[in-house]
Amino acid sequence: MNIRLLIMDVDGVLTDGRITYTSSGEEIKSFHVRDGLGIKLAKKFGIELAIISARFSKITELRAKELGIDIVYQGHFEKLDIYEEIKKKLNVTDEKISFIGDDLNDIPILKRVGLPATVSDAPDVVKRFAQIVTPQMGGQGAVRHLIEIILKRNNKWEEIVNTYSI
Repeated sequence: MNIRLLIMDVDGVLTDGRITYTSSGEEIKSFHVRDGLGIKLAKKFGIELAIISARFSKITELRAKELGIDIVYQGHFEKLDIYEEIKKKLNVTDEKISFIGDDLNDIPILKRVGLPATVSDAPDVVKRFAQIVTPQMGGQGAVRHLIEIILKRNNKWEEIVNTYSI
C-alpha cells in the first residue's frame, strides 16, 4: 500500500533531541542535511509532509519553510487531535500515513498509522509500537532512512536513483 503522507515529530527525530541555548537565550538546534534531501525527494515524488511537535520553536518554523513543509503544528503535547485534523484536511486514511516519533506522547499516533516508525535511540516502550526502527538515532538521518523505505514501497526509489546516476 502506497504511503501518501509522512508526519514527523521534531525534537529527537529531526534533531538529536538536545536543546542548546546561547547566553542571550537564543535556541540552537541541528538538523541533518540528508533528512532535508530526503524530505525534498519525498515531496517531489508525491508524498505530503507534515510536522507535529510538542514544543514551539522558531527554528522549526524556519527549517520547515526551507524544506517546503506547509503543514506545521507546534506546541501540541497531545498530538492525536492534530493528527485527525491533518488526516481529514488531506482526505487520507490511516493506512496511507507514516509517522515517525520518539517518545511516549507519540504512541497514540504510532498505533493508528499504516507505517509507524521510530529512531534507534527511542525508549524501548516506543519501539514496541513501531514497524520500523531506523538504524540511525534522531537527528542523524533517521527521517531520510524512513523516506527511502517509503519511496521503495511506492516504487519510486529506482526512478530517483536513475535520475542521479545517469
